[in-house]
Formats: sequence, structure tokens, C-alpha cells
Amino acid sequence: MTFMVEDFADTTAAEVDATVDAAASAAGAWAARELADRARVLDGIADRLDAHAGELVPLAMRETHLPQPRLTGELKRTSFQLRLFAQQVRDGGFLDVRIDGADAEWPMGAPRPDLRRMNIPLGPVLNFAASNFPFAFSVAGGDTASALAAGCPVIVKANPGHPALSRAVGALVAEAIAECDAPQGTFGLIFGRAAGVRALTHPGVAAVAFTGSTAGGRALYDLACARPVPIPFYGELGSINPVFVTADAARSRAGDIASGLLTAVSSSAGQLCTKPGLVAVPEGAPVLAELIGAAPVPTGELLNEQIAAGFAGAVEHMRAHPDVRVLAGGSAGQALLLTTTARAVLGDRDGLMREMFGPATLVVTYQDTAELLELARSLHGELTVSVFAEQADDTTRALLAAASGVAGRVLWNAWPTGVSVTYAQQHGGPYPATTAPATTSVGTAAMTRFLRPVAFQSVPEDLLPPPLRTANPLDVPRSVNGARPQ
Repeated sequence: MTFMVEDFADTTAAEVDATVDAAASAAGAWAARELADRARVLDGIADRLDAHAGELVPLAMRETHLPQPRLTGELKRTSFQLRLFAQQVRDGGFLDVRIDGADAEWPMGAPRPDLRRMNIPLGPVLNFAASNFPFAFSVAGGDTASALAAGCPVIVKANPGHPALSRAVGALVAEAIAECDAPQGTFGLIFGRAAGVRALTHPGVAAVAFTGSTAGGRALYDLACARPVPIPFYGELGSINPVFVTADAARSRAGDIASGLLTAVSSSAGQLCTKPGLVAVPEGAPVLAELIGAAPVPTGELLNEQIAAGFAGAVEHMRAHPDVRVLAGGSAGQALLLTTTARAVLGDRDGLMREMFGPATLVVTYQDTAELLELARSLHGELTVSVFAEQADDTTRALLAAASGVAGRVLWNAWPTGVSVTYAQQHGGPYPATTAPATTSVGTAAMTRFLRPVAFQSVPEDLLPPPLRTANPLDVPRSVNGARPQ
């Protein structure tokens, strides 16, 4: 898997058009493939990733500066989620088949027609790959896996931070698709900002997945909405992932909370969308002394110069604020802890509730419970909100209520980094965390982003899609006349 420099030249406009046209041509055939065939493609990609781990991980290390253990674990996560989606495809439950037979006595005052409803794929999906997860949120990551599982062709706009790895993984994806004799155009890979914009505005693209900055994501979202026919844009943008530490927890577990915070801020050099960027603790709490006196946790290098420049700018903005000072750290290879007061944050929410994408966080001290709750209720959209507490009382109930009103995932006595790939996971949240708060980009529910329901009324049996036929040849789970399958 070696590539020449010219392999990473930006994709031309003509090449972009050809890639999208091929995806559009493949959409019907890929959607119609047997579920078992679709699952085999996902398993085949996973098998190839595992088989080539010895080449892919060193390649990722060279391009991203991420350490081998982190990348090895991420690659395992990526192949695991591909296989998990393959299981979901075989099961067929994602089709959400609902069958209501004709009923002349339907109590609404008129006969009920025969109605049969199921989910169908949206069509070609454009996936803007992320920089900070070169496997799990990139070419063969969750967005690609969930879209292919849903029955949609995928065009990946490669992230410029790891072009050689993108090309290598793309070749493995293409191999798996070809081996299963999937339609040509089921997968495509393009490079360059202009190429991504052109694909986004191409009428053949039916939906977009994006993980990246708020500014970049919002610009692309606006383009998606401005098309003659607007399309869904599933963007994960920015989040500060606030953490609220009650007075009891700050006293009884000061050391554990301080060490957990330092680890969460330092891991992957703080380049995680779930890194806690604001931590509220009581004024004078022992946890502050623990943070000041703690041994530094190494952070490692930032992904690339662009990320480093953005982080430096965000830190400079925060440190220039008159109510912010350094609490601890900040030397090369160390996490930076800044501090201010809850009153200052409440007085300048836009200036102080800002994401610093890197190894830094803002420790906010509050005077009393009333100020803590006021801070919690001032939040906008977040991926996560965490609460550290000792007991269930009126304060913690109020904190959890405020958290669930603005976040996609609410944590109790746990740090938000580390997003398990599972059935009940929710990785999303109200704007500006995402552009589509009713969806998730992690977990099996991610497939629903790329599906839409269609109801067939009084259509003859032999003209119905196979999952809707009475014989149920695919043996998929179904709801019949309102009764769910057991």
C-alpha cells in the first residue's frame, strides 16, 4: 500500500461528477440487493481492515501523530462497528415494517385500507471524513458503515490530514465491494475542498454526513439547505461537554475527580469531540488544590498544523479575557487548565463557553447551588453533560433535568470521553452540537439517518417489496395491525 504524491491531487470537477453519477446509477441496484449480500460487504470490509492492521496503523501514526495503542484500539472499534451493522442488516429490524390489513369496521368511521409501510434508502450519501478519528470517523468509519448498511451508495470526501491512509482504506473498501459483485459506484473517494463542495451541490447526492468544525460544518449545511432541492445534512459540529461537580462530590472524591479530569483533557491531546471543556466546581473546593498540585499527564502531539493553529487561537482568545487566569499546566506536552467564575461565564456566555479543540479546559467556580443551577440552565446544545454527585436530591434532579434538555447523552459520575458503539448509544444533540438533534452518528440507530418511510396502499401482493409481502420471504421483524413481533 504505497502511493505517490500525485495520488493525492484534488479530484477534478469532471471526476467528481463521474463519481456522483456512478453512485446515483448504483443506488437502485444497491438498495435492492439481498440483505445478506449487503451484510457480506460490511463483513468483508471489516475483515480486510483487520488483516491489514500491520500496515494501516503505522501509516496512520505517520500522518496523524496519534500513538499506536490509540490507533490499534480505534481500528478494532471500526471493524467491530462494521460487523455490528452487518448483524443489524441481516436482522432486518431497521426496515421498521408495519402492516395494517384492510378493515371494514375500523372505528374512525370509514374503512381502513390495506397499508404496508417500510423504510427505504435515501440514495447516495456524501461523507465528509473527520481528522481526529482516522479510522472510526473516516473512510470506513461509522458514517460510511451506517449508510452502506441502510442501502445507500457512499462517496467519501477524504480528510486532508491523512490522505495516504484514506487511499489505503478506500482501496480495501473497494475490494470488498467488488468481491461481493456490488454495483459499480457503490463506493467512491474524492479529495479536496472544492471537490467536496461540488459533490455536495450535485443533484445526485441525497444526504450528507459531516464531522468537523462549527464554522466549516455550518457553511456546508447552508449549502445543503440552499440547493434547489434541499437535502438532509447530518453534521456534528462543536461541543464543550460541561461537567457539574456538586459540593459533596468535590469534597469526598477530590483526588479521583481531579485525576479523571486531567486524563479526559489530555487523552488524544484533547482532540476529542467529547472532551470536557468546562468543569464547574465549588469555590474553595479541595479538587482545585488537587488540580494545582497534580503531576502533569502527557498529552502527545496535535494532529496537524491546522489543528494546532486553531487550538492556539482558541486558547489565546480565552486567556485574553479579563476574568480568566491560568490554574495549572500549559507547558509543552501538558494540559492547560484555565479558571474563571460562574458569574463571569453567565455575564459573557458567548465569550467563555467556547470549544478549545485540544488539551485545555475551563474550570469554573460557583458560589452556591443557586449559581450552579443557573449555570446549568444557561447551556445551549451539547453532545454530553456530566454530573458528579454523591446522592439523588433536588439539586441533582435539577441538574439532570437541565442536562437532558440540551444534551444527547447525560452521564452520572463518569467522564464523557469514550463513546461505546452499541444499540442504545446517542452521539448527537441540539444545535450547535449537531444540525440534526433527533439523530445519532454512533450506534446502530445511526442507520435511520439514511432511510425514509414509504407506505404502500392497496398494492397487489406480487408488486410489493419482498419485506411487505404476506409470506415475508426475508423473515424480517414486522408489526402487524399494531402488534409488535415477540
